[in-house]
Amino acid sequence: MASNQVYPFERNRYYPGKMLTTADFQAEQSYHINKMRFMNSLMYGAGIVCGCSVVNLDDLSILIESGVVLDGDGREIIIDSSIVKKLSAIEGFDMLQGSTACLCVRFKEKDIHSVYAVSHKESDQEYEYNRISEGYEIFLVDKDDFDESFEVESEFLQKENLFKSANFTGTITIPAIACKGRNVKAKIEIKKITGADVRLSYKGILDIPNFTSPDGQQFIEISVDDLELAEDGVYTKDIWMNVQNQVALEGNVILRSGSVAAFENDKAIPAENSFALKVRLSDENPDSLIKREMGKLSLEMRRIADNSSIKLAEIDLMRTESAYVIENVREVEKNQYIDLPSNSALKNDYLEFFKKDVELAQAQSGQVENIIQRAPIVEPIQNELKNVATGILEIPLGRDARSGDIRYSGEITHGLGPGNVYVSIGYEYLSQDQTIGANAKSTVYGNPELFSRQSQQLADTETAVRVLNDKGSFVVAARLLHDVDFLVLTYRWVAIKFPSGEELEAADYYGKSITAKTPTVVMRPRENYYFGVDFNNMAPCSITYELTAPSSGEVTTDGVYTAPAKEGVYEIRIYCSDMPMVCTYAYAIVKATATEEDAGSIEEQEKEPMVKLPEINI
Repeated sequence: MASNQVYPFERNRYYPGKMLTTADFQAEQSYHINKMRFMNSLMYGAGIVCGCSVVNLDDLSILIESGVVLDGDGREIIIDSSIVKKLSAIEGFDMLQGSTACLCVRFKEKDIHSVYAVSHKESDQEYEYNRISEGYEIFLVDKDDFDESFEVESEFLQKENLFKSANFTGTITIPAIACKGRNVKAKIEIKKITGADVRLSYKGILDIPNFTSPDGQQFIEISVDDLELAEDGVYTKDIWMNVQNQVALEGNVILRSGSVAAFENDKAIPAENSFALKVRLSDENPDSLIKREMGKLSLEMRRIADNSSIKLAEIDLMRTESAYVIENVREVEKNQYIDLPSNSALKNDYLEFFKKDVELAQAQSGQVENIIQRAPIVEPIQNELKNVATGILEIPLGRDARSGDIRYSGEITHGLGPGNVYVSIGYEYLSQDQTIGANAKSTVYGNPELFSRQSQQLADTETAVRVLNDKGSFVVAARLLHDVDFLVLTYRWVAIKFPSGEELEAADYYGKSITAKTPTVVMRPRENYYFGVDFNNMAPCSITYELTAPSSGEVTTDGVYTAPAKEGVYEIRIYCSDMPMVCTYAYAIVKATATEEDAGSIEEQEKEPMVKLPEINI
């Protein structure tokens, strides 16, 4: 592949008495030409600017309309007038082997205007060309041989296989980052890779903790029945979800274990049993996310793409040994038309004729963004941390502080009111962080002496906190363990209020309970499963998941359980974060030879909630 690098740029430096040669004038031209092409490629990309439509006039000829094209090097290809060509007269026709050809255009320069060279020497040519014409060349190439533009693999989108058979492939694609409180789309794509006469049926369930479907559920069913496609045909389906606006940093899209079934002509085919796609949750808006992703593409990656040839159309041919007939000329679906700012007003005028129809179509399908955006957003119940407070306090030392001296803070109101309050403090300081090349704030809870060797900014102190329960305040005392040069000690304090016995008795737990949607599940080692929760006689609340025994696998904050490598029966405790007494238990039966029948037998059992009462020591 030829290099298309035109930078770094060099321009002439002029000075009095400089002798200009042919090379200097060529450098002057190259500087301006390459600068313009460089900006064209960065700002507009490669594709059709306007015109260049292709029409078949008869069985043997085509019409190519006038237009403008930009190739991948930023060179303008101008077809100044419409041209009529017999297909057999176009370059590359004799090399065609298949029944479908690509009609392409590429940039081509030509020397023109021959003139007498006045100062030529005997060894030189007597005549030279006086101009360079920037033209184009039309050519044909087999569709299978056409070098499609290189697509740079992006980390912005992540893809997972749903299934792969001899005739079909199925994938799901979703962004790696989603915006809290907004919509995000997962794209299901099924492609036919052979010409066999087979029909595909597929079903599965996606569990979506941290997301909600348009109808407010935390799962989405995927279903395709008797799908028929031609070879290379593609079926796509968009699945819209709303990202819950909560404090979680990560969400999961999980293919539920045991929910998958795939068939070709009623014959079962292998399919992914389960997977989990992790999606990072961001407070940014989609525009800023996408702008940052688009800006990540480096100049080296841009040079990889070879867009020197632009495809105008695909032509289907009926051929014999001595003749041909043009069956069809079709515009390429992937044709890249460049979006120009000068066309924005006209584009908006045209869109006005379609907006109402688009809204009606969206309302009927229920799977398009505008309708989803107007769907009710299920907001999680936010924990406002009414029983937690934090802040900064300072203890002045003075200039004469020595080892063994005790200093006190003033009386600090924590804001949680009178009652049982626990207060913890940590020494806060700034230190140079080599990884980020700047000062970073750190807080040490406990004995700072253990970290004093790593940072000279630490002051070794022994601290105690006196909480004034009836006044809703506290006082901090600090004793110096070594002489220091500091004038002020800075501490971060955190206060947590515990309910009293009377408040616990007053809490209304009667009739409230939670149950796991699937109390018992059969899994393979290292498999993932999402334990959803039903709320009985209570509003949805924040849920906490924990394992009751070590080496029981892993469970995330949003309920995605990963089985351990060892077979066995493992217990997961699920409880309301604000009301730990309201809890339930789920069980994972891990078997190396677990089958879908095992999972089905568990599902068919009567699902009685397994509830353990909290242990009470008397």
